[in-house]
Amino acid sequence: MSKRLQGKIAFVTGAGSGIGEATALRFAEEGATVVLCGRRIEPLQGVQEKIHAQGGQAEIAVADVSDEQAYVGALQATAQRHGRLDILVNNAMAYTWGGIDTMTTADWHANFATTVDGTFWGTRTAMQLMKAQGGGSIVNIASICGLFGTAWMAGYSAAKAAVINFSRAAASEGAPHNVRCNVIIPGVVDTPATAGMLADAKTRANTEKVIPMKRVGLPVELANAIVFLASDEASYVTGASLAVDGGRGSDLYTVLD
Repeated sequence: MSKRLQGKIAFVTGAGSGIGEATALRFAEEGATVVLCGRRIEPLQGVQEKIHAQGGQAEIAVADVSDEQAYVGALQATAQRHGRLDILVNNAMAYTWGGIDTMTTADWHANFATTVDGTFWGTRTAMQLMKAQGGGSIVNIASICGLFGTAWMAGYSAAKAAVINFSRAAASEGAPHNVRCNVIIPGVVDTPATAGMLADAKTRANTEKVIPMKRVGLPVELANAIVFLASDEASYVTGASLAVDGGRGSDLYTVLD
């Protein structure tokens, strides 16, 4: 039985940890050559070693997705090196924490530089490359914060909401060219980004109370959904926003002690 991504060239941002790492590992397991993108080489090397140890193929592209020239250049270099780009996962993110009334303009913009600008630059470049080759799949990672107003994370919430609607527009434009664009909407996932919040037992318990499945997600559970959207199994799926959140976004959930 052939692997689901056999022979595909996949580019994953934020690939050094968390959801990005898990996605890169699953892509490699399914036969893709994975280009690991991130700002620091050391975490990427660690993921590459894991992939190589499992018999997979992985390359490294050190680039900050909030730097247009660096990010676009990395994508173009990948396509030139391999003759194509089949899959792009815009996963890298950044956020600031604080109230609106004390937020600086710089902090506000910091939420958008990676999440919105980076997603735009990556999607634009991938669409150009994929249209020329006859198709491809783009998966943009949003957040449950993009569905709900999240206190103290207004900039992040706004940025992730932008990713969702931007991706719908990209899906409409790409569809005639067989370029699919979909969104994954994670809930709370056990990653380095949430480690501080989940380290305290009481905070973790309170977080899990409002999740219908009563637990936080695992990075591989997000990665499995991303693999599906990236693969030919989802050949008629575009413009979709798939929540992978243990049911958190589907219900006004009340905790009764």
